[in-house]
Amino acid sequence: MMSEKRRIDFCTTCRKETPYTLEKQTIVKNIKDKDYTFTLTTAVCDECGSFMSPPGLIDKNVQEMDTQYRTYENIVSVHDIKRLMAIYKMGQGPLSLALGFGEVTITRYLSGQIPSKEYSDIIRNALISPRFMKKMLYENRDKITPAAYNKAIKAAEELEDLFAVSDKILGVIYCLFEQLTEITPLMLQKLLYFVQGISYANHNTPIFPEDCQAWTHGPVYPEIYTLFKQFRYNPIEDPRFVIFEGTDDKLTVQERHIVELVANTFGEYTGKPLERITHQEAPWQDARKGYGDGIPSNELISKQSIRDYYLEKEILYDFSSPEGIKKYIEEMCH
Repeated sequence: MMSEKRRIDFCTTCRKETPYTLEKQTIVKNIKDKDYTFTLTTAVCDECGSFMSPPGLIDKNVQEMDTQYRTYENIVSVHDIKRLMAIYKMGQGPLSLALGFGEVTITRYLSGQIPSKEYSDIIRNALISPRFMKKMLYENRDKITPAAYNKAIKAAEELEDLFAVSDKILGVIYCLFEQLTEITPLMLQKLLYFVQGISYANHNTPIFPEDCQAWTHGPVYPEIYTLFKQFRYNPIEDPRFVIFEGTDDKLTVQERHIVELVANTFGEYTGKPLERITHQEAPWQDARKGYGDGIPSNELISKQSIRDYYLEKEILYDFSSPEGIKKYIEEMCH
């Protein structure tokens, strides 16, 4: 057992206040004729070795068992249900009815009742698939108010656009959100471009298949622009985008490393400095040939041009290290 933290409470064996150590203990519990192994937190008296029951420990054990049981049985969590409510801007009752449940079902689940596997699968499918959620909304539209229906349908239709792009680019976006506290649409566009460039420099391959275009303000991935254009120059913040959670599982360890490398270097700058760097690079400049300053264009920046440029710069800079990338950034910014 692994020691974690020390506290003081009353030991019923020692009959006095004693220090205790929190440890992990494995137990086997039979639920519905099936054995489950749970790892629970226990409190052990440092003086006599007896188990103790400090305040909050029983509640903690209940929560630990609940979480582990749901994992064993692949049952959605309370967090998953709250995410679904946030994504579709629906209250407990309307969401219950929209999914074909009784009106208080979601309320019971939020209070701790564990869903059946059938209902859990419906909730999970609604969480990961806007198309499935639209289907449920259509089937149960007469059970909810027009306002709730219209709001949820609009959110589902907007989220469907997410699935027009690759899992890889969604994974990169989520990984960037995870690494950085604040990202504007302009900053995101440039970071995606640098992720491709640094991937080419280190592994001679792109991470995601999408192509970017040479817009006035630098490289832009049009599909991603559409997803986030509503935020304009503001940081991207919207509860619907919790649907990105877990998409970084689509990235390999090598790919995640590249994204983290970019986040820890280029990610230290806002959108405008990053834009100025791309304006000095051959891929954007070559694609913009013949266009005057400020003249819109949607010319393709080929992956080949990004590859050639970053492989050439890799000879001068070490793009496998933060130091090499930061040296490149500093020289491009001056």
